[in-house]
Amino acid sequence: MMAGVTFLAMTALSAALLAGFFGALHPAFDSFSHFRIHFSVLMALLALPLLASSYRLQAVAALLFAIACLATTASALPRLWPQQAVAKPADQPVYSLLQMNLRFNNPTPKKVLSLIGRTNPDVITLDEVSQMWATELGYIKSAYPYRILCDYPNGLFGVALLSRRPFAAGTTPHCEPRGALATATVDFGGVDVDVAAIHLSWPWPKEQYWQIGELAEPLSALGETAILAGDCNAVPWSAAVRRVAALGGLTVMPSAGPTWIHRTLPDLLRRYAGLPIDQVFSKGGVTILSSRRLEDTGSDHLPVLVEFTLNPPEQKPVDEHVTATVSLSGPAKPRG
Repeated sequence: MMAGVTFLAMTALSAALLAGFFGALHPAFDSFSHFRIHFSVLMALLALPLLASSYRLQAVAALLFAIACLATTASALPRLWPQQAVAKPADQPVYSLLQMNLRFNNPTPKKVLSLIGRTNPDVITLDEVSQMWATELGYIKSAYPYRILCDYPNGLFGVALLSRRPFAAGTTPHCEPRGALATATVDFGGVDVDVAAIHLSWPWPKEQYWQIGELAEPLSALGETAILAGDCNAVPWSAAVRRVAALGGLTVMPSAGPTWIHRTLPDLLRRYAGLPIDQVFSKGGVTILSSRRLEDTGSDHLPVLVEFTLNPPEQKPVDEHVTATVSLSGPAKPRG
């Protein structure tokens, strides 16, 4: 009797796992993909005792399927040991971006400001920027004078982008409707980079799928060199994240690891059993060097600090037609 119940539970988990691979067909399937790691581990645990029962062949198949599913999430699995540091280039400046979901009613805002002061990132992307946070972020305006705060209709879930470096001359930062996306072109020592902060809604049956469609135009309008970060409420292997990347011509950074779990659960559990839903995307001349999760600051998300370099823009002739003409006809003769 117990083996039969276990087999049925294992079968249900395998069906949920399988559905998650068809998220591109319907957002309902994609909702299952976010729990791929958890479902895989649970299915494997259920399969183990069935190896000694009449369901042993099904248990072996389930174990192999669980391992195959986990393999698709390898870049986001919790790290049980420190990641080897990537050597920083000696001939290029290294920049940093701090991604944080602040939580709209965070009871310890000073922890957030202290973390920003200690890490001193070049740019900061923020989610759940409520009216409370608009006031708190005013205390660091002298350190981060270049900024844009985007309001959400309910005043709780806006996004913001703060920068120590100036916005590129002749450009204007922009908020998308409903405060889901903030964009600005930042001047990194002569290299212009489109930086964006994004905050997506929860997956189906919530409005995440439709929200991504609303953001299709601004995502596709990001410049050739760009970096996008935020709380996507979606894991890196999901159809939702792949869709955001495709719309912006972006590459998803390998995950820093789980960043979210319900706020009533301990931070340690979040680091090893949470969901990796804070994502960083990039394209063009951006090269990601490293990413790491930082300490708890009172939110239900962990902050993520990313280091990156920028390739210098290619130098092109002022007038390629004139240059080609001169090369064919020889140098111009001096006038007498």
